[in-house]
Amino acid sequence: MRLTIDTDVVVAALRSPTGASAALLALLLEGKASWLLSVAMAFEYEVICMLAEHRLAANASEREVRNLLDAIFDVVVPVEVHYQWRPQLTDAGDEMVLEAAVNGRADAIVTFNGAHFKSAPGRFGIKLWKPAEALREIRK
Repeated sequence: MRLTIDTDVVVAALRSPTGASAALLALLLEGKASWLLSVAMAFEYEVICMLAEHRLAANASEREVRNLLDAIFDVVVPVEVHYQWRPQLTDAGDEMVLEAAVNGRADAIVTFNGAHFKSAPGRFGIKLWKPAEALREIRK
């Protein structure tokens, strides 16, 4: 299974280590599914996860967040974006997630922001899941 994970899911895992997002990330870090990530998304993960508000909410130091990001970057499947499909979405910030999913031939995008994506992933044969749904699919 090939998944593109939106930044909101990584932040949720950071802030709530007992939730579905954290459990999903743990399985992905164990290699239970392929985690597709473009360079643009990697930069976004870093910028957003290192924000003081998220680190404080997670009671995590900069070093702990950096260690998590390093672990993520060690296991991802890099995606080269050869073609940009813009505009497809109402939120321009989500375009890079869709582009990574399409260019990486993802089975699904995992996000809490399904309303931002609407039917766009389906046009490319990509499912749209919340973390709990992805977790169920991986555990099957």
